[in-house]
Amino acid sequence: MGTENKQMDFTEGSIMRKMILFATPIFLGNLLQSSYQIIDSLWVGNLIGADALGAVSISATIIFTILSFIIGINSATLTVLSQRTGANDSEGLTTSLNAFVFVLGTLSIFLGVAGYILSPYILSWMGTPESIFPMALNYLRINFIGIIFLFGYNFIGTILRAIGDSKTPLRFIFLAVVLNTILDPLFIAGMDLGMEGAAYATVVSQGSAFLFGIIYSIIKKGLPFTIPTPPPWPEFKRIFKLGLPSGFSMMAISGGVLAIMTVVTSFGETVVAGYGAAQRIDSVIMIPATTLGSAITSMAGQNIGADKWHRVSDIAKSGLILIFSVSLTIGLFVFLSAGLLMRMFVEDQATIDFGAAYLRMIAFFYPFLGINFVLNGIVRSSGAMFQVLILNIISFWVLRFPLAWAFSSLYEENGIAIGIGLSFVVSSIIAAAYYRLGKWRDINIFHDEKKETDKTGGNE
Repeated sequence: MGTENKQMDFTEGSIMRKMILFATPIFLGNLLQSSYQIIDSLWVGNLIGADALGAVSISATIIFTILSFIIGINSATLTVLSQRTGANDSEGLTTSLNAFVFVLGTLSIFLGVAGYILSPYILSWMGTPESIFPMALNYLRINFIGIIFLFGYNFIGTILRAIGDSKTPLRFIFLAVVLNTILDPLFIAGMDLGMEGAAYATVVSQGSAFLFGIIYSIIKKGLPFTIPTPPPWPEFKRIFKLGLPSGFSMMAISGGVLAIMTVVTSFGETVVAGYGAAQRIDSVIMIPATTLGSAITSMAGQNIGADKWHRVSDIAKSGLILIFSVSLTIGLFVFLSAGLLMRMFVEDQATIDFGAAYLRMIAFFYPFLGINFVLNGIVRSSGAMFQVLILNIISFWVLRFPLAWAFSSLYEENGIAIGIGLSFVVSSIIAAAYYRLGKWRDINIFHDEKKETDKTGGNE
């Protein structure tokens, strides 16, 4: 590996201190990623209008749903590579890294093509209002053309975090945000491309960050990339044994988000636009939870690889303390400034009123969502991907979507937030129960290699 690596060893030292130091760059990266989406929405909402903002909201939900399978398998990268790092297995790290490159690269190209072809059918199934259908279709298809760039620079960031480097991915994300901030108004208004301009700005920004990430990671960080080739069967099998449940887990999540969007679209353009803007702000509230979920998977994974299980329990406790304090603080801020935040995106008062009401109702439920991210991050680090899949199916399809639908039937559009918030509470209780009582600690994702080593040692 390169000499410039500044990686963290999580198998010794203060857990809370290292958690904060490691999680802070991830938090800033996630904040930049959200600001990327927020800036995009600000330009679209102000330069084109509320209908265009609704089109972006629907399209972004679909893109995330289609890409979620790859994102899910990508999360298996974090588990495998962090355990390789904790076990000081450099040869295994190289083998696993390049196996993921081949498999995920192939899948992202396939899903990009399929998404482009199926875009009009998906938008119709979602009940997209006719007034915004053409804008949503154009925006969606252009994004599918560049979907490999979105996956690519996120994948490189995942690799670096797995080996204990959370600072370098900030550079890639920062580049994408700066470019998008400049190109959005240039393409939308300067070149008079409208919605297509917003989509082109996204693709160019992400593509530039991806190329920079590859060059920087190889030359400066010394990541052991090779020319992509089909991986050996044991590694291929491991990727899909962990990756398929993880991929389906993300599809369960994003599919649930998509299903909730069908509830939202039933209330018309104003609610769609208000919900879309609220979701941008909503994503900022979620940043501490997603940050800790990612950081904790890396930290716990290294300790599982090093067989230091007592530290895994301490990581869970520190994570819960941190997420509660941070989530409550952010929730209070959002509750007090919901109307002001909504006015950043749209000028239509009805849209602002709905979005602000949604944010005020949902803000204080996020500490419960944080419990899910922290405890599922610990469980995922062991390789218990199927178990996390079941937990996410329960969270979204047994709880969140049915409760959002039921409460919206009772209280109309204001019931959406009530149902979603209650689902956070119940799912956190289920996640805590599995963490305490489940058998995730018994999983060994490298058992086949250890058997082979035992055989070789026994024959010598």
